[in-house]
Formats: sequence, structure tokens, C-alpha cells
Amino acid sequence: MTSPIVIATRESRLALWQAEHVKARLQTELGLPARLLGMTTRGDQILDQSLSKIGGKGLFVKELEVALSEGRADLAVHSLKDVPMELPEGFVLAAVLVREDPRDAFVANHYASLAELPPGACVGSSSLRRVTQLLALRPDLRVEPLRGNLDTRLRKLDEGGYDAIVLASAGLKRLGLGARIRAWFEVDQMIPCAGQGALGLELRADAPQLAEAVARLSHGLTWQACEAERAVSRALGGSCSLPLAAHAVPADGGLRLTAALGHPTQPTLPLLKVALAAPVASLSDARALGQAAADQLRAAGAERYLAG
Repeated sequence: MTSPIVIATRESRLALWQAEHVKARLQTELGLPARLLGMTTRGDQILDQSLSKIGGKGLFVKELEVALSEGRADLAVHSLKDVPMELPEGFVLAAVLVREDPRDAFVANHYASLAELPPGACVGSSSLRRVTQLLALRPDLRVEPLRGNLDTRLRKLDEGGYDAIVLASAGLKRLGLGARIRAWFEVDQMIPCAGQGALGLELRADAPQLAEAVARLSHGLTWQACEAERAVSRALGGSCSLPLAAHAVPADGGLRLTAALGHPTQPTLPLLKVALAAPVASLSDARALGQAAADQLRAAGAERYLAG
């Protein structure tokens, strides 16, 4: 690996920050030179429709994978929450970096918390996971779609289009915008989506030398937790059209996993929730824990929700 590693990235400000972060770690920790290849994905281009209607979060990944397959890039940096649960043949997830704050954030200009919003207030979010959990907390709210990159979403709030919006804390903190957060939703109040706050590094499967190198950047506990979360979604066929939440934390030498499922077309129906813990010493153990959570959700009635 004498040539600089080419890192494929989306061109939003947050994506570029994430790619620059990985580039710096490659250089300072591994002594590997790197450069960025900025790209615009279909997910960035189509902003007038919900992701669930146009192909899901995988639209933020596809063009980067094409650059990998064509040899124009060696490595792709993703927000792990955007990475499909099953990678296409020929690609591998080579590392998961230490997780930033996984919580969702309440952002508003005139209200300090969700509880302060007046009845019927307009809250912006295009995430079905957030919509169902918001309505479980405040069924009187009007939740309206909100697409675009982080700066675009904040601008729409500032222009008065919404009384409040809900965003991932991790992105706000990474861009130095933590001051915009008025309150946090604790993870037992609004369960994050699988992989929220973590970065994933994707490579071609035929690059074992690079995979071995970047694996040194990985954070074992974060990867195990995210693998358990992603296994829940994988077992239930999770996508942007399914309001599914899953979050795992270290507990007693293993992981404690909480998951929730809402109805995709009737967001006011009760959430199905499960919580379980198990010893976890490997990614395989983590996947087994996620499968067990999915099985418990099915036992609680998930099939009726999945059919919706």
C-alpha cells in the first residue's frame, strides 16, 4: 500500500468530516497516506420523497460501492445506520469505529423540550422510527417529513417551517453544533436505530491487506453492540419502511439489547418492545443476541406489524 488510500465519501459537510476523521486516523495511527474522493449519491439528490419510497438508506451507499468496485476508491466511510444489513457480494465491513453519542436530539428555537411544545405543534422528521416513538410520547403532535443534509434541516427549522426537529446527536456534535441541542431523548425514551452514532468502513472483499490494516482502527465493544442491533433488523427484514429501533450497551460482561417495533402505516398503534441481556464475546454472540430479540418481537405480535 504505497499509493495513497482513496476514501470514497458523500459530499455533505458531515460526511466529509467523517471521511477526514478516518483519513487522519489512517495517517497518524497507521502511517498510511490517504485522500478523499467526494461523490453525490441518489439519496442526496432526491429530497422531495421519503427514503422508504425511493429505495431506502442504501441510496446513500450505492455510488460509493460502485467507485470501490471500479477501483476508483479503496475504502468507503459510512454512517453505519445508513449501511444495508446485507452488503452486496464482493464487499465487507472491515471496521466499526468507536461510537459517538447515540441519542436523538430535540432541536428547537423557542422550546426547551418536547414537553414544552404546545398541543398540535409541528415536529420535523422523516424517520418512521422517530415518528412512531414521538407519537407514543406525544400523540397530539403533528409530525411532518424533513429531508436534506444536517445544515438543510437546521435551515428549514430556522425559517419557521417547524416548531422543532429531531436529529441524531452524533452529527451535531461532530460538526460543533452541539449548542443547537435543547434536550436529549434518553435511549429508554426514544430508542436509536441500529448503528446510530457509529462509523463503518467498507472495502472490497479482495483487499485483505487493507482490511487487516483498517481493522486496527475498529472498536470491539462498539462493533459487537452494532452487530447485535443490526441482527435485529436483519432478522425482521428491516428497512426505511419499517419503524424499527435497536440499541445495545455493555452490561455485566455482555450486552443489554433493547428493541422496539412500530406499525409502518398506523404510527399511533402501541410500540412492541423487548429488552434482554446475554454474555457476548464475539460478533457471532452479538448476532445471536439480536436474533433472540427479533424472536421475542415476533412472539409479541410483530408479524401483524410486518404485514402492514
